[in-house]
Amino acid sequence: MSDFPEDIYTEPSDVDVDTLKNLGPLRAMAGIWQGTRGLDVKPKAEGPKKQAFIERIELQPIDPQTNGPQLLYGLRYHTHVVKPDQVKTYHDQVGYWLWEPATGTVIHTLTIPRGQTVMAAGKAAADATKFELIATEDSKNFGICSAPFLEYAFKTVEFNIKVTINPDGTWSYEEDTVMKIRGKTELFHHTDRNTLSKLAEPTPNPLAR
Repeated sequence: MSDFPEDIYTEPSDVDVDTLKNLGPLRAMAGIWQGTRGLDVKPKAEGPKKQAFIERIELQPIDPQTNGPQLLYGLRYHTHVVKPDQVKTYHDQVGYWLWEPATGTVIHTLTIPRGQTVMAAGKAAADATKFELIATEDSKNFGICSAPFLEYAFKTVEFNIKVTINPDGTWSYEEDTVMKIRGKTELFHHTDRNTLSKLAEPTPNPLAR
């Protein structure tokens, strides 16, 4: 706790209201994106199953956020995933990508409508084109919270996401959700990966308009 100041109330006086200028490594991710060649490897009773998917993700800048002296810039996002040639939702997810310039910390929060919330974090330079974030079940800060059935049957013990900003303007991710499945002795690695191409530019945050 010694890394934090004694004054926990006074907010910074030099806040730049233009979030898009202050997103550090997240700047290249702002906008509306589509990925058509996603691959999901999920657990089934008969063993791992591969599933192709199509993904649309919207990441829009939010106004700067302060916690007393702490300052964060971020993107609010919504991910919607379907199987090829289908309308039914395969996966839905909302949350935030946050950047704290003072500490070089990237935070990723995610919530899915099956009763699970995760907050992962990692360090990165402001101009980084690759970064990795991790959450673990035993972390008091960057952890995993699951509803009773998931905790009983498909317990997530670790979440890892690696992001790469590509030279051609796309960006890619690789996720590994490590699960302890009831009745199985070995951990299962539920993986997802995709490359996203931009459909539209982001809308500036309210204070910057």
